[in-house]
Amino acid sequence: MVIEMIFAAIIGCYIVSSFILFKFPMLLHKKKDVKFVCRHISHRGGAGENYENTISAFRHAVDVGTDMLELDCQLTRDGQVVVSHDSVLDIRTELKGAISEYNYAELPPIKDQIPIDFMPGLIFSSINEDRRIPLLEETFHHFPNTPINIDIKIDSNELISKVSDLVKKYQREHITVWGNMKDVVTQKCYKENPNVCLLFSARRVCLMLLQLYTGILPFMPLKETHLEIFMPVHMVKIYATQFECKWWHTLVAKIANTLLIRRALFEHLAKRGVQTYLWVMNTEEDFRSAFETGATGIMTDYPTKLKAFLEQNPQFCHDHKLS
Repeated sequence: MVIEMIFAAIIGCYIVSSFILFKFPMLLHKKKDVKFVCRHISHRGGAGENYENTISAFRHAVDVGTDMLELDCQLTRDGQVVVSHDSVLDIRTELKGAISEYNYAELPPIKDQIPIDFMPGLIFSSINEDRRIPLLEETFHHFPNTPINIDIKIDSNELISKVSDLVKKYQREHITVWGNMKDVVTQKCYKENPNVCLLFSARRVCLMLLQLYTGILPFMPLKETHLEIFMPVHMVKIYATQFECKWWHTLVAKIANTLLIRRALFEHLAKRGVQTYLWVMNTEEDFRSAFETGATGIMTDYPTKLKAFLEQNPQFCHDHKLS
């Protein structure tokens, strides 16, 4: 009987302390000192309004008023860090093979017509002549004060080291976020330069959810500063027409969405200085549903459209825990 009472008291104390720390994490954790808050993030510079990952796309997004540029990095044969989502040239250029098989000077321009990945069936084409694959250093040079979110696309110590060197060269550790869905890449990024803001890897997201639903999360330290996730139900919706979507796909997506997209979780993270970004949202309906979850910001292929939405709905610009 005594043992049962002691056990019950321990469990009770654990539940109460977990609840209190979930609501007031600053009692145990120091809030992260992130120097920027982003509501408006331009995915690949705005892949629906310009040729993705080009200087023109980035310049347009900055002119529109984006808070952050999102881009992807690869490494060429001659060791240049270039901005490109794909590791192979086949999809968006006329050449075949991997970017790592070519010197930077040999890289071709982007095709005149390219797919918009998160708008299945839509093709982007423009009279804009800037279809050149840029260097990351160029991007840093042109946009020295703009926060940039870097997806390290390959597991390469050389790439991670060179990106870190460029970040330090341009003195932008405080306005750069980096990482990858692969945990091994994100861990290497943190080890290389812990002063740069860090993304959650997919493995760390799963671990965080396990900690959340067992009540351990409020006690655990977090080295990451940014949670960048998609809404499962949104992904099923946009790709349902492209792939044969069965009833159980929708069911699994709804369950995953319920577990992952939690306002209480986002608010807890915000109190600890961690920002949450949802990707990739491209319609007004998407924007509204994403901001109503309590997410810090939205990643979009249409920076002009998101800017107009935020101007028409100022409550999503001001009513946030990080403000």
